[in-house]
Amino acid sequence: MANETNNTSSIISKVWSFCNTLRDDGVGYGDYLEQLTFLLFLKMADEFSRPPHNRKLPIPTAYNWESLTEKRGAELEVHYTILLRELSQSKGVLGQIFFKSQNKIQDPAKLYKLIDMIDKEQWSTMGADIKGKIYEGLLEKNAEDTKSGAGQYFTPRALIRAMVACVRPKPSKIIADPACGTGGFFLAAYDFIANTTNYALDKEQKEFLKHKTFYGNEIVPATRRMALMNLFLHNIGDFESDSFIASTDALISDTGLRVDYVLANPPFGKKSSMTFTNAEGEQENEDLTYNRQDFWVTTSNKQLNFVQHIRTMLKSDGHAAVVLPDNVLFEGGAGETVRKKLMETTSLHTILRLPTGVFYKQGVKANVLFFDNHPAAKTPWTKEIWIYDFRTNIHFTLKKNPLKLEDLKDFIVCYCPENLHKRQETYDPEENSEGRWRRFTYEDIIARDKTSLDITWLKDKSLTDLDNLPDPDVLANDIIENLEAGLESFKEIYEAMK
Repeated sequence: MANETNNTSSIISKVWSFCNTLRDDGVGYGDYLEQLTFLLFLKMADEFSRPPHNRKLPIPTAYNWESLTEKRGAELEVHYTILLRELSQSKGVLGQIFFKSQNKIQDPAKLYKLIDMIDKEQWSTMGADIKGKIYEGLLEKNAEDTKSGAGQYFTPRALIRAMVACVRPKPSKIIADPACGTGGFFLAAYDFIANTTNYALDKEQKEFLKHKTFYGNEIVPATRRMALMNLFLHNIGDFESDSFIASTDALISDTGLRVDYVLANPPFGKKSSMTFTNAEGEQENEDLTYNRQDFWVTTSNKQLNFVQHIRTMLKSDGHAAVVLPDNVLFEGGAGETVRKKLMETTSLHTILRLPTGVFYKQGVKANVLFFDNHPAAKTPWTKEIWIYDFRTNIHFTLKKNPLKLEDLKDFIVCYCPENLHKRQETYDPEENSEGRWRRFTYEDIIARDKTSLDITWLKDKSLTDLDNLPDPDVLANDIIENLEAGLESFKEIYEAMK
């Protein structure tokens, strides 16, 4: 066992040290991840084509793994460039992984060393947790690189695991994420269902979990590639599978797919827009409004469109847990319509208010909305909404004090996943005015201005207790978050005025 652990850490350190070598050449985490994805995929395909697997795989001999290991120097660089171009035109997962691929490693000697490093390991026999750990680590590092903007596709894993622990997805059910980023929700749901302490799966259920459970959309090619590889390394799907991550914008139409669960963190930024060139040859942005019969309201607010789309996707007994920014809770007009309709047609039973400093994109004030779909009825399905304030007087920073699953344990206990009817408030006006878990009836909510769900009741201590101010780090971070949030809003107003 100790030997296996040492072997794991030596592979991880090799992969990481090579990443650092390439960074000196100006190859960032994202580019390194891409090249690693291309090469790992070819190496694993090569291993699976040999005994004992002997699988016939759709990779032409001229562009397989062996074709790379035989070459050096300029010849290798030219061949690798051609290989990427040719494989990008393939069908299925192969074409999706290599879609629009390019060689970002300019030094042939370093390219050869990377190929050699991958060649020395037997990846197909390596545990999915090891391969997954290597890849997830790189994804997280890539998200931390704020300049690349990759952070917006990466949801903190602790938050994802907490959401999955509350929803408790069951085996042989379909799980979707219409903006799946690098696939974090799929992996957490997979781990939950495959965990023997949760379920004892039979052969059929294991097969369903591997090939038929997950469906997603990701419109950014590089991110979709990483998601496919991430799932693949965790043993979800295989070489022959059709890709279950579509490259289309989920909001464009209702594909007719109905699912049991939606777990998602749709992209931040309120507007959907399309860039085009006008008659004068200048580039212009046009707000996208999706004219869909199944939507309650037509709006260019992307988040409100995602809420409507997710409701459409759910089976009549489907469940959803979605990360959404504050504007969804209080915005008037289309926002109010969506909130009212959501409360009428589904049971919007829980809101988790998230603290700042947990996302890689700054200036995000977000919440998790949990709702269950139901068949049409004469009276609203939402009878009460439970709100957990995990924001007031709570401070996280990505570097020094990142969010951990442990921090969300109290929320999971309060949520009471086994039986939502057994929930108990921790807030009491007399006994515990600091309680973070509070119940509001449908009547309480509907009486509020614009049916606002933006509800707080705890006192912000940093405003009153000047002797016990948070760390300067935390204060500085809060100021940055607030300024960033203000700037985002101002940008949107400016764009609208233009």
